[in-house]
Amino acid sequence: MGQWIKTEFGSITLLSNHEPFPNTDQALIEPNGLIAISKTLKAEKIIEAYKQGIFPWFNQHEPILWWSPNPRLILFPEDLKISTSLSKKIKKNNYQFLIDKDFISVIKHCSKMKRKNQNGTWIDDRIINAYSELHRLKIAHSYEIYFNENLVGGLYGIILDGVFFGESMFHNERDASKIAFVLTIQHLKKIGIKMIDCQMKTNHLLSLGAIEISRDRFVQLLNTYIKT
Repeated sequence: MGQWIKTEFGSITLLSNHEPFPNTDQALIEPNGLIAISKTLKAEKIIEAYKQGIFPWFNQHEPILWWSPNPRLILFPEDLKISTSLSKKIKKNNYQFLIDKDFISVIKHCSKMKRKNQNGTWIDDRIINAYSELHRLKIAHSYEIYFNENLVGGLYGIILDGVFFGESMFHNERDASKIAFVLTIQHLKKIGIKMIDCQMKTNHLLSLGAIEISRDRFVQLLNTYIKT
């Protein structure tokens, strides 16, 4: 195992690209789920992480921080909840829903979103470059909403067998990201995705049908739905 470094929260593994991640039960309780630190972010390491229930998340000018929080927020596609008002907007069908038309624009829009209790962005050039490589490998995908041919909302994430790992959403017009999310989940259900990883709890995602499960249960489901 890699070098251990001490932080104010406890000892954390400093990983090289060739070293495996620690078992998820070694993640710190506070901050919730911090499990490893690395100096670089490679596409193959991201894939390895997701398969084990780990994901990268860090602020600009920080090293790469890897997380496996407990509990974990997920959504089963069949449990998606759509409010009456949102359903009416979707039925108007005055927009285009497209997949993978402009991945780089989606991730860059996500990087510029102002988020509550967050200064700056965690989607820096390291994230953009790594996930763009995953997109070239047909593992990362973008789901986009256009109005009058303008990109107004969307989200991106990666697919590994039966699991979609959602990363970030954006909107430039009201409810555009909500519409993108609903249509994305409906599409993912059609192509056989069994579980959506939403990572961390938000009231917005809970309102759409997401639930919290234990990290152990989440890892069990990953092992069931990811075959390779």
